[in-house]
Amino acid sequence: MSTPVLARIRAAYARIEAVDRPEIWIGLRPQGDLEEEAHSLETRLAAGELLPLAGRLLAVKGNIDVAGLPTTAGCPSYAYEPAVDAPAVARLRAAGALVIGTTNLDQFATGLVGTRSPYGAVASAHAPDRVSGGSSSGSAVAVALGIADLALGTDTAGSGRVPAAFNGIVGLKPTRGLVPTDGVVPACAPGRVRILSTTPSAGACTRDSIFIASSASSG
Repeated sequence: MSTPVLARIRAAYARIEAVDRPEIWIGLRPQGDLEEEAHSLETRLAAGELLPLAGRLLAVKGNIDVAGLPTTAGCPSYAYEPAVDAPAVARLRAAGALVIGTTNLDQFATGLVGTRSPYGAVASAHAPDRVSGGSSSGSAVAVALGIADLALGTDTAGSGRVPAAFNGIVGLKPTRGLVPTDGVVPACAPGRVRILSTTPSAGACTRDSIFIASSASSG
């Protein structure tokens, strides 16, 4: 039996196939894994659990830890497999978000164009002959193409703001310290986790981004 969450997952994977943009991803989870998690999510919802992000699909920049997927920071020889999620990821999952995969980036998050990666250059969601912006390139494009509902990126000197602007989506750089950076490969000390969400509409998505940041925050 199909449910809204299962339907969203299936639509996302159909969209992945339709757009044929493999360079967005470093680690894409099998569709079946998400569908299994969806069944568990439906059970929690039926039991009355409050899950404000239930069924939202989350893409995670490849320098942020996701248990079971390699953290590469865009460098295959650097890769390691974390045992646990970064706190920002864990808190969004606890709120009901489903991680679809880890996304491509300018290597070690040092670049503003989205082309400096051995996993391929990430082109703009809307104009494939143009750059996507970086370094959170895959995260921004996954949201802009309607594959993910929200994404995590990082931002030290524009790495979240630039691709959000280039791809016509909302990007939020939370106040330093609001979202924990444990489990994030640092580009430099002031780096912050960045929230990316869908195209703005009458301010609603800006409010959504603030709410998502609250869900990922320390308290």
